[in-house]
This record gives sequence, C-alpha cells and structure tokens, in this order.
Amino acid sequence: MDTVAELLKVENLYVRFDSKDATIHAVNGVNLTLNSNSILALVGESGSGKTVTALAMVGLLPYPGRVTAGSVSLNGDNLLKMNAEKLRRIRGKDIGMVFQDPRASLNPSINIGTQVQEVLLTHTSMTKRQARQRSEELLVEMGLPDAERILKQYPFQLSGGMCQRVMLSIALALRPKILIADEPTSNLDTTLQAAILNQLRKLKEEYGTAILLITHDMGVVAQMADSVAVMYGGTIVEYAKTLDLFERPAHPYTWGLFQALPRLDNADRPLMPMRGRPPEMREMPDKCPFLNRCPKATDTCRNSPIPALRSIEEGHMAACFNELRYD
Repeated sequence: MDTVAELLKVENLYVRFDSKDATIHAVNGVNLTLNSNSILALVGESGSGKTVTALAMVGLLPYPGRVTAGSVSLNGDNLLKMNAEKLRRIRGKDIGMVFQDPRASLNPSINIGTQVQEVLLTHTSMTKRQARQRSEELLVEMGLPDAERILKQYPFQLSGGMCQRVMLSIALALRPKILIADEPTSNLDTTLQAAILNQLRKLKEEYGTAILLITHDMGVVAQMADSVAVMYGGTIVEYAKTLDLFERPAHPYTWGLFQALPRLDNADRPLMPMRGRPPEMREMPDKCPFLNRCPKATDTCRNSPIPALRSIEEGHMAACFNELRYD
C-alpha cells in the first residue's frame, strides 16, 4: 500500500499535572502528524514528555493530568472533545496501543483468552466461539507457541516477552489505522525484539497503518522509522526524515544524543555525555528549555522567547536560533 494520507494530527498540545505544591508542565505545545503507511519515531530522554503526549492523545492521562490546550484530530473529529463512550469505541478499533510495561497493562485476575477476546466482542459482531478462535489465530501470528494453552493462562504465568506479544495481539486484533507503541521492545532479548519489530513493519506495509513509535533505542529508530520527532522539555525540538536526522542533526540536543551513543563504525571515538540536567518541569523557563545545557548558546538564545520549529531544509525542522550547519 503506497498511498499516504494524513490520519491523526496533534496541534499545540499542552498537558499539566497539578499538585498541592506545584504544577508540572509535562507537554508544552506539541505538534505531530501521523500519516498512513509510515512510522514516526518519538525520541528523547526519560521525562521529556513522550509517554504523556501519547496518553493525552487517546484520553488516558492518569489523574491529576489534564489537557489545557490543543487538539487531536482523527478524520476531522477532535478526540479531546469526545465523551468517554465514543472515545472508548475508537480505542481498539481505530487506534491500537502497546504500553511500556506489558505485564502491568494486562489484568492479573483475568485469563489471557478473555482479555484478547474482549476487544473482538466489543467492536465486532463475533460470537464468543468466533472470538476465541480468532484470539488463538492472533497469538499464533505473534509467534506464541501452544496458543490454545496460553489463552487459558494468566499474565503472571507468562514471561515479559510473551506478555508483550499478547499486548500486540490485542492492539492489532482489528487492524487499526493507527498504532501507538510505547517502548515495545524494552527489556526483551534480541530475538524477541526482531520478531516484534517485524510484526510492526508488516502492519505498516500490508495495512497502511500509521505507527507512533516511542523509543530510546536509536538503533530501532534507524531500522524502523520513516521520520523522527525529537522531544525535550515537553516540546518538539527537531523533526526530520530519519536519514537526514542521522546524517545532519540540526538541534544541539539531537547532536548531543548522537555524541553519547557508541558506534560500531567508529569504536575508538570517545563518548561525550551531555553536560547538565534536564529542565525542572515545574519551573519551565520562558526561554529555550535546552539553554542551560547548550554548547552553542548565544545572547540571542538568552534574550529571546522559546524558539518555534522552523524549516531549515525541505522536510527538516528545528527549534533553534543557532542550529548546526553542514555547508
């Protein structure tokens, strides 16, 4: 499937977490677009707002999180304005989700079969018998041996990798138009990682699914993603096609990420850890969030408001006054 169409658009998204002591500015004006038949990787260090962005998109923010501004449009409808029932019908059917901790995402008191069948019975006219048969087929597609036995088991009886495959079975049961995958290969061995990534690639190529892939693993990004959004301090600081980002990172933060990664093609190159610490999200400055860690900061950076994403070349954007150049 080669046709590309815009499926989901996130515009100017802001998320806050209020407590007695402070307000956490978790997401600050994020803009993203998911296109059919493509994989968008969302990368950044822990605490940058990646998972919160994904949860806000589908109305699953934990208390006391709240969206304070922005929109998330699917087929022209703003998901953030929908009631809980309508949004529940969209989750699973149009949008599938794989969360970071698969074991915690499954109900420990309900067997696997019931949990896989639930999405089929909720969104289709299948009978229980048909749903059970389809559930078994889904587990087999995910490479799980003896699927009939697994359907009778409980999450605590399965390994982490098996739980992840069960979550993928649930997420992909109805061939959703959009899949949000939050660290789908974390804590898995190399063989399992390869199998799960292959399933994601197959979903994209055969069904035109748009995938938002949240990950720390730049190797996975290089292998899987068509484009990359780099997140820092609750904002998108760079967006580019994957090859362009790896060859010509423009934002100093993105450049710093690559300098801190080991490389097989240059094993003698010393790693350069990024100096300083991420911003305190309860006291977000009105300047660039990377200012205090940036090796290229100038007076313009120190005296100007937060820079907006701007185009530096076709398909490549950066939120920086002094981006890296490769002339």
